[in-house]
Amino acid sequence: MLIREARPEDRPFIEEIARLTWDGEDYLARVFDEWLGDNFYVLELDGRVIGTAKLTVLPGKVGWLEGLRVHPEYRGRGYGRLLHDFLLELGEGLAREGKIEALEFETYFLNRESISMAERTGFRVKAKFFVFSAKVGDFQPEEPEKIEPELSDLTLGLIPVGWRFVRRSEEALNWIRENAYIYDFNGFRFLVSKKGATFTPLDVGLATLKAMLPAMAWVAKERGRESFDVMLPSGVKPLLPGLRRLGLFLWDETEGPNVLVFRKKLI
Repeated sequence: MLIREARPEDRPFIEEIARLTWDGEDYLARVFDEWLGDNFYVLELDGRVIGTAKLTVLPGKVGWLEGLRVHPEYRGRGYGRLLHDFLLELGEGLAREGKIEALEFETYFLNRESISMAERTGFRVKAKFFVFSAKVGDFQPEEPEKIEPELSDLTLGLIPVGWRFVRRSEEALNWIRENAYIYDFNGFRFLVSKKGATFTPLDVGLATLKAMLPAMAWVAKERGRESFDVMLPSGVKPLLPGLRRLGLFLWDETEGPNVLVFRKKLI
């Protein structure tokens, strides 16, 4: 058994793991080339890659843990915990070098194994979000205007950028300019990562969301998607009935936030 940096020849294994994860909707295969050489690791067993793990340095000296996967045939044997602990050691090394000050990651509220590992290793929930889905075909798509973002556009303290989260700052603004687009539609603005279809409204309210959804649908359709996701802070809980009437479907129809952001301070 060996944990090592991912290599180009690992692609077939990664594609297989992605195909068997999240009903084939896993993004891992799509980001494989982008992640190579950037703290992207695989777990190899008897010459076969059975797991993956990634640490990404985000603004604010945050080490973001992501891409932790174990092939379905090998789950339940402690390999996920092994990869998690490996990332912790990697993060502690980066902290000693002064490159990061904390580790963070997000997980779905039903991912009990991930939550248990987080609590066991000193992580605490620092934020909660709702993630909804919507169908492009339920809206009449309308084209928004792509704008150059300014710090004043970042109205949330913790900003979802796809499935990564950054805190509002000038450094985060520059990172967002490189990794996401901000659109304006009739004065209302939303953010989406350059390669995904998970949207973050920068104005939160039923009326503003109703106005923005056709523009989000337009962007998703341009990217060849039949559906898209919308990430909203936990404070929208009183709006859940209205959000459903707008055509948003809450994952697993929970009444509470279904995305948890964990943090562990290292320094």
